[in-house]
Amino acid sequence: MRFRNRLASIKEVRMTSVEETVKELASQTRDEFYHYLSIPTVSAQKTGIPETVEAVKAMLEKRGADVRVLDDLGGNPVIYASFVSSKSDKTLLFYNHYDVQPPEPFDEWLSEPFVPTLRDDILYCRGVADNKGNLMTRLVAIDYLLMRDGELPCNVKFLIEGEEEIGSPHLEPYLEKYADLWQADGCIWEFGGKQEDESFVIDCGLKGLIYMELNVSTASIDAHSSLAALFDNAAWRLVQALASMKSVDNRILIEGFYDKVVAPTEEEIKRTLDIVVDQEGFNRNFGLTRPFIEDGRNPANGLALTFSPTLTVNGLLSGYINQGSKTVLPKAAMAKIECRLVLGQTPADIEQLVRKHLHKHGFDDIELKVLAAQSPYRCPMDSAFVKLVEASANDVYQPESKVLIRPTNAGTGPMDLFGKYLNGMSIATSGTGWAKSQAHAPNESMRMSDYYQGIRHMIRLMDTMDDMEG
Repeated sequence: MRFRNRLASIKEVRMTSVEETVKELASQTRDEFYHYLSIPTVSAQKTGIPETVEAVKAMLEKRGADVRVLDDLGGNPVIYASFVSSKSDKTLLFYNHYDVQPPEPFDEWLSEPFVPTLRDDILYCRGVADNKGNLMTRLVAIDYLLMRDGELPCNVKFLIEGEEEIGSPHLEPYLEKYADLWQADGCIWEFGGKQEDESFVIDCGLKGLIYMELNVSTASIDAHSSLAALFDNAAWRLVQALASMKSVDNRILIEGFYDKVVAPTEEEIKRTLDIVVDQEGFNRNFGLTRPFIEDGRNPANGLALTFSPTLTVNGLLSGYINQGSKTVLPKAAMAKIECRLVLGQTPADIEQLVRKHLHKHGFDDIELKVLAAQSPYRCPMDSAFVKLVEASANDVYQPESKVLIRPTNAGTGPMDLFGKYLNGMSIATSGTGWAKSQAHAPNESMRMSDYYQGIRHMIRLMDTMDDMEG
């Protein structure tokens, strides 16, 4: 009944140009979208999960999908949805996630983080860019096609999980057990969008990640700092261990760290050179006070962003950090660090190399815990599916935006699991991001113009799935 009512509702939309019809459908679904955005679905804080699962399930069922909420293998539920078409034997898979990052720090938001706010045709809300807005582009595109034809031009499946923002720790068993549900001819990944020069970038892979916590304790209680002449200092000990891992010119010093890195091909390098990395733009958007670390050594910063592994200190905690002074010698120190990994590297290998490094340099007392891990993945840029995504994007984004194919995005997600359990599936990104989306930061945003284009791209892609070779 809900599906029939939905069809009756959307058929009232006057079919003019695709652009105008998309805008009208987006307007009709605004309340639905805003409700979805308003739920504080923060997986790291375990808030809003049941409400969001119910909201996503309802949105899919309203459009006629066969929906299953899978929750038998631990973690937040994974949502499967399927639309069957009589017009095609091709199947398109969409991967999205319904969880979002924590909104803190609250005082840097110009509006309430979970109150969708439109300013100058830009929509602000936590999760609007990463990743709830991208799911809505798929759903509104489905609305358009159902209104136009009564069914979709190809089979469509969804995998929508709720733990991407904490490293997808429970996704692998779901993909392994239910792999048959998500078999498809290609997958559109959860994100994507435009870079500083307004080029639309399609990525065919992601870097991997290992996220670690380091802890060291040198006493059972904090001591008076006058005893620093006698006592070791947990904060110094941890800082010295961290400093031993990376040089002042940002070369990672962990023995063997680069040994298994797979060098990019000439074609991958050529594609990456088209990617604009605009330092002045980054300076404006992020308020940078230091030059890019590759300045003077690698003028093509896009190559570093795409192909270089990293070692990052994400946070440090030790001693007294509140207002004023306290002459204390801290008993303990903690650091959170991460490595972004490229093809050839694995989280297990890097973990062992870091442990060996700590031992070799006399830091056996530093405890290491792995908090999250994902391997890198890259599908061929010349696969039939990637070519189709590129062609459909050209139909929508050109001539205003140049469409670029990049072998690997600098970010991380569970793409390797899709390749492992879904027969090396071809995967490409497409989304509504822009240079100032500020995903993971305060004032996360999405331009409405990008939202409309994203819907149109999904319409065009589904319309042309049957054109894919093979």
